[in-house]
Amino acid sequence: MGAGHAHKLYRHAHSPVHTLPPHCKIAAVLAFVLTVVATPREAVWAFGLYALLVAAAAVAARIPAGFLLRRLLIEIPFVAFALLMPFVVPGEKTHVLGLSLSEPGLWGAWNVLAKGTLGVAASVLLASTTELRSLLLGLQRLRMPPLLVQIASFMIRYGDVVTDEMRRMRIARESRGVTARGVRHWGVLARSAGALFIRSYERGERVHLAMVSRGYAGTMPVLDDAAASRTQWAYAAALPLAALAVLLAAWVVTGGLPWAAGS
Repeated sequence: MGAGHAHKLYRHAHSPVHTLPPHCKIAAVLAFVLTVVATPREAVWAFGLYALLVAAAAVAARIPAGFLLRRLLIEIPFVAFALLMPFVVPGEKTHVLGLSLSEPGLWGAWNVLAKGTLGVAASVLLASTTELRSLLLGLQRLRMPPLLVQIASFMIRYGDVVTDEMRRMRIARESRGVTARGVRHWGVLARSAGALFIRSYERGERVHLAMVSRGYAGTMPVLDDAAASRTQWAYAAALPLAALAVLLAAWVVTGGLPWAAGS
């Protein structure tokens, strides 16, 4: 996979969560998210318990609340969609603060907001405690198709290269008096995008030739493939197992499976 690659979501710290093998954390987060999704939306209290579990994981990982909350802003488009549901979803009406809202729409909005927010929070915790290189190694360890892992690796590594190329092209335009703002400069931006595509394609060909000359045959060497111990798996499983207990209790309280309850 090459050298490590830092990203803005990652927060360096010395915590038990940071030291867990990446494939343990990926599996734990995936199991937690699936558990949250399977929870009946009527079990409002269960989502509160899930939030406490995420908060406890953040404390164990030494991730400040402000850091986590700022990264949750990424779900704003989904929040906007959820807020529209009580107005557009047909069904029985109810009055809230003088507004006539759809009752199925309110439940749908709550379902999207609660499960979406918990899923994003768990994902942010994963990204905050795991470097990108480690995430890729974890996916490879979990037997994700090698080709997909390689594609993701190249996207991550050369995303910054392309972004830096865009910055240099912008500086070159501005040094010639072109700010490229507004509809009048769409032609300039289109030509810049075309030039960027050609440069990126040529760079990709050179990188591929360099890899082939060094013995690349379709698979990348694994430089760090340490297996996780039973203790590490047990520590990582604490979050999804606690969530599973909440889910079972929610099924008992609501009197049925989540899909039978309409979630």
